[in-house]
Amino acid sequence: MEQAKSKLWTKDFTIISVANFFLYLVFYLLLVTMSVYAVEKFHVSESQAGLVTGIFVIGTLIGRLVIGRLITTLGNKKMLYFGLIFFILTSLLYYVEGGITFLLITRLLHGIALGAASTATGTIVAEVIPAERKGEGIGYYSMSITLATAIGPFIGLYLSSHTSYQLIFGFCLALAVISLIISLFANIPVMERPIKTAQTKKLKVSDFVEPKAFPIALVIILISVGYASVLSFINFYAIEINQVDAASFFFIVYAAAILISRPFTGRLMDVKGANWVMYPAFFLLGAGLLLLSTSQSSVSLLLAGALMGFGYGNMQSTTQAIAVKMAAPHRVGLATSTYYIAMDAGIGFGPYVLGYIIPLTGYSSLYTIMGVMVLATTVLYFFMHGKKESSIGARMDSMASYTKAN
Repeated sequence: MEQAKSKLWTKDFTIISVANFFLYLVFYLLLVTMSVYAVEKFHVSESQAGLVTGIFVIGTLIGRLVIGRLITTLGNKKMLYFGLIFFILTSLLYYVEGGITFLLITRLLHGIALGAASTATGTIVAEVIPAERKGEGIGYYSMSITLATAIGPFIGLYLSSHTSYQLIFGFCLALAVISLIISLFANIPVMERPIKTAQTKKLKVSDFVEPKAFPIALVIILISVGYASVLSFINFYAIEINQVDAASFFFIVYAAAILISRPFTGRLMDVKGANWVMYPAFFLLGAGLLLLSTSQSSVSLLLAGALMGFGYGNMQSTTQAIAVKMAAPHRVGLATSTYYIAMDAGIGFGPYVLGYIIPLTGYSSLYTIMGVMVLATTVLYFFMHGKKESSIGARMDSMASYTKAN
């Protein structure tokens, strides 16, 4: 008799997903407002204003590196509450008018807080999702970030046009407090911890990141650079091709494509394996970037957004699931941290590197280069993980056939 499917949408899974959504809603809301705030408030240059945005990602990376290690020793419950309280306290710092240097410090600390809190939520979710529905569950959980990428910028732009920055900071503070309050109602499982020894060990790289997640992390960095080229420069490109109005809906279409496909792709990964999602996603993301490079109409621009949603949007959840599955149970926190470090590195530092390329190529040629790079990364994925995934799938099919025959 077929075994009943384990429940996915438990109270704990829902609470942690919603809390994570509010955290990222704050991140993306401030992402579109802080550079303008820095220019208007402190009259800084555009490069300094860009640093106000980018230094947040640097803080997030620091937070993930530190928390990735501590969460294994202290537990995910303590780390979650620490991260959320720290997130609230750093949100209050925006009210302190201490000049551009103090704002940069605030953004750095706020990023560290997000890195700590979001690493904890990602680890907790990986613990509460049933093993046989890991891909599907992480896919749904990742939608909390996807929704934030679409809703956050819209709210930020609307509030910056109709209210004061003080009210924006207050709204972000309220979201942070709500995240903490609802998290108190979740039953957070105790992590499996490694057996402690009496010897004092020297710190190693594996104390901060999960080496088994390195192969897929390299893939994540490259595809995230491709996505970062859109996230950072789509508005400039839209002005160049006279499609500013259409560009305002780009990430809405992007998010809609993910919402439509994520329930199917997550389940597909659990049943058929990661390759069934990753290879089509590489093609769709690459095709979306190449279409964007030739876009001259609103239809082609928005179609490119949909293709990228089907591509990169599903790669996010699938690569996270791969990173988690490759790790031992007591190192799920480090695997989650490693995944986010790779993604943040691509999105955070990618635009700085691409900024040197744009004067030489222009935006259209940049997206052509990014499309080709993503398609070429398919080969890297094959050698880093895809080949291994295929052999695992073949063994599982063989075992299933043997069991059925006997």
